Amino acid sequence: MNDEQLSGPSTGGYGDCYRGEKVLITGGLGFIGSNLAVKLVELGADVTIVDSILPDYGGNLVNVRGLEDKIRVNIADVRDPHSMKYLVQGHRYLFNLAGQVSHIDSMNDPFTDLDINCRAQLSILESCRVHNPDIRIVFAGTRQQYGRPDYLPVDEKHLSRPVDVNGINKMAGEWYHILYWQVHSIPTTSLRLTNTYGPRMLLKHNRQGFISWFIRLALEGKKIQIFGDGEQRRDMTYVSDVVEALLAVGPAERTYGEVYNLGHDEVTSLRDFTETVLRLAGRGSFEIVPFPEEKRRIDIGDYYGSFEKIRTAIGWQPQVSLEEGLKQTLEYYRECLEAYLE
Repeated sequence: MNDEQLSGPSTGGYGDCYRGEKVLITGGLGFIGSNLAVKLVELGADVTIVDSILPDYGGNLVNVRGLEDKIRVNIADVRDPHSMKYLVQGHRYLFNLAGQVSHIDSMNDPFTDLDINCRAQLSILESCRVHNPDIRIVFAGTRQQYGRPDYLPVDEKHLSRPVDVNGINKMAGEWYHILYWQVHSIPTTSLRLTNTYGPRMLLKHNRQGFISWFIRLALEGKKIQIFGDGEQRRDMTYVSDVVEALLAVGPAERTYGEVYNLGHDEVTSLRDFTETVLRLAGRGSFEIVPFPEEKRRIDIGDYYGSFEKIRTAIGWQPQVSLEEGLKQTLEYYRECLEAYLE
């Protein structure tokens, strides 16, 4: 499968805004960052990627294979202020996607999560304030900050009551960005992502969400364990739709200082999702098992979000159905699974 097949339909709205522009992507060798880099290259942008390639965090040079002569890759840690003050200079756009996203890891190692999702975000913003205050920043937030929903679908007015350290730190990172718009006039926007899936996900372990792990087990013909009763409902967003949201928000001045949910109007139970994955993979099986205690304590139950605010603001809405998104994802990994397991 080529990248044109993977890119999905465009919502448009940004036209040639990125052609010839210098764009910096933190976490750019990771899942979402690399897909964004592929699309930006197609749009004619001058792309620089920053990634620390920390073990188990998702950064993978395989994700940008074939783009070596079209992008710059800087192996650096966003926690290093000396690197960041140099890297932010001269760029028109910054897509700030670097972060620690594992909920379990955040509970087992809260200080690393704090460093990456809070302190590093302040370091990035301070570097921009001092060295490039006109840079446009789009931040990757998370629905995890809402915690257990009081009502569904969850909109941006819902109270934030995170159930884990990751949710608290990501919430703080988001609001640092909004504060720097309010106080320092650095144009920032946060997109609260939820259950993003697609090509270039990390498959080596199960600590960054159930979707990639279920896909790996299905492709290997193994048994998937669903915790709880399998009736937990989720909305899931294909990565090309997330990339389109990031790109559409970038040049949209009306989104400065705002936060937006992403999501999908298809809502599915974990059982139905798993059965779909197994059917499309043509192998594997599943069983329903009790929650492990460490996961039960931070489980949020049902979650699906309202994306009406961003649809009203810039016209974004998901274009790729769950069935089609899973077909494309499975096709991608059938061709290169071993490269993601090494």
